[in-house]
Amino acid sequence: MIQRIQSVFLLLASITFFLQFVFNFATSDKPSPGFLSDTIYNVSDNPVLLVLTILGGAVALISIFLFRNRSLQIRMGYFVIVLCILLPLVAFLLMYNEPTGLSKGVEINDGIAMYLPIIGLITTILANKYISKDTKLVKSMDRLR
Repeated sequence: MIQRIQSVFLLLASITFFLQFVFNFATSDKPSPGFLSDTIYNVSDNPVLLVLTILGGAVALISIFLFRNRSLQIRMGYFVIVLCILLPLVAFLLMYNEPTGLSKGVEINDGIAMYLPIIGLITTILANKYISKDTKLVKSMDRLR
């Protein structure tokens, strides 16, 4: 059952979470106090972002191996969906509600990492769809016995 399509979708969701460590949320042209002091805003700039990213990737990866407990797998998929929504939202809110503020004249460019959770969201929704299809198939086979 590991070779099912939902396992591929969950693996893609996990990869999108772990790609957050490779790509940046935002970059700026000039240093600014706070997150953009090194002109790069990434996951390691805040512990909340770090926890959300590791948790989302780990839960998506672990849920691949729960193919025998489809109801738990679907619930974990819903949790990954919530994390896919929270991660860019928290990153955006943390950056623009920085207590030190952004310097005037600093141009901020969005990075790929701000949009990666959208791919994770789509793949997790598709995985949950196929998991529920499998559940319906197994229930229909039980009725025939």
